[in-house]
Amino acid sequence: MIRPIVLYGSPVLRQRAEPVTPDDPELTALLRDLWDTMYNANGVGLAAPQIGVSKQVFVVDAHELQSPEEEPFKQAFINPRLISTNDLCTGYEEGCLSIPGIRERIYRPTIIEVEFYDESFHLHRRTFSGIVARIFQHEYDHLMGQLFIDYLSPIRRQLLRRKLKEIAAGEVEAHYPMLHAR
Repeated sequence: MIRPIVLYGSPVLRQRAEPVTPDDPELTALLRDLWDTMYNANGVGLAAPQIGVSKQVFVVDAHELQSPEEEPFKQAFINPRLISTNDLCTGYEEGCLSIPGIRERIYRPTIIEVEFYDESFHLHRRTFSGIVARIFQHEYDHLMGQLFIDYLSPIRRQLLRRKLKEIAAGEVEAHYPMLHAR
């Protein structure tokens, strides 16, 4: 089911999400809804708080941003943990479905090591690099109550202040259903 995407200004986007238990009766439907909603919005990742659910779950389908020689990456992440990062950071213009119309250059580590559970609640420990590492970090931030704009300088955030207020007030349009903070 396609759900509306929660917009900037909603308190759920600033909360630390709760862990999921293996017997969570809503997990299968939540994962399905995350995939459906992400694809409907033409996204490459979507976290549960972005559809108003404060649970540690997100989905990633990076194939559109990967180079042709890379194997297409698609994965659901449950209760993920960022274990380590390298020191090299690169910049990339990021956007967010919860903050439509704003794209900014964000610097993130290029290699990360993570732990997570898959849809069957099997534990995995993996190392990601490149665009997959970036998308993971962006979505993981949503579970921690952070947004990509938090990495901007105070001056840059001040310049975006009016646009962020418009988003929070629901005064923006997107090609997908949205739920504003009002």
